[in-house]
Amino acid sequence: MYVLENALRRRGFTLVAGADEAGRGACAGPLVVAAAILPDGARGQIAGLTDSKLLTERAREDIYAQVVDRAVAHAIVVISPAEVDRLGVGASNLSGMRRALARLDPMPAYALTDGFPVPGLPVPGLGVWKGDRVAACVAAASVLAKVTRDRIMTELEQNHPGYGFAEHKGYGTAAHTHALRTLGPCPQHRLSYANVVEAVSGNPRVAQAAN
Repeated sequence: MYVLENALRRRGFTLVAGADEAGRGACAGPLVVAAAILPDGARGQIAGLTDSKLLTERAREDIYAQVVDRAVAHAIVVISPAEVDRLGVGASNLSGMRRALARLDPMPAYALTDGFPVPGLPVPGLGVWKGDRVAACVAAASVLAKVTRDRIMTELEQNHPGYGFAEHKGYGTAAHTHALRTLGPCPQHRLSYANVVEAVSGNPRVAQAAN
C-alpha cells in the first residue's frame, strides 16, 4: 500500500498526493473528489486503510477522522448534479481532481490519481489502475470522498424524502428506480443519465412535468 509513495520519495518527490472520487456511477447527488497527502513514516501509516468501497461504514468513519488528523494536507471538491449534466461525468471528474489537487497546501511534488492520468496538473502525475487499493494516498482520498458524499446523501434525504437517498446514496437500485417512476426527478438527479431518462419516460405524467 505504501510502495509507490516510498519509491517516489526515494526519487526526490517528498510530498506525494493521491486523488479519487465518489459518486461517479450514481444517478443522483453530487460527484465528490478528494485529494490527500499523507506524511512519511509511522504517522502516515493508517491501519486498515484501503479502497473505501471495501470498508464498513464504521471503519470508513474511523479512517476518515485519522486521515483528517494526520494528513499533511487534504482537500475536497463537491460537484453538483447540474455541473455533471453540463460537462459530463468524465470531464467533471477530471476537473474535480485538478481542483482538489490545486487546493492542497503545501502543493505536492507528485500526484497519483485513481484509474487514469489527469491532464493539466501543475505537477507530474500518474494514473494508477485500482490506485485506491495499491497507493495509500489514493486510498485516503477515496475515504475522504466516500464519507463526505455519504453524509451529503443522508442530509439530502431530509430535503427530498421518498427517494431513499440515505439508503442507496443515489445509485440506481430497484427502489430508487421505483421512486423515480412514481415521484419524478428532483433537483439532485442527473438528468443526462440514461437510467433517469428511462425511468422518467416510463411515466407519461412525470415525463410531461419534467419537460
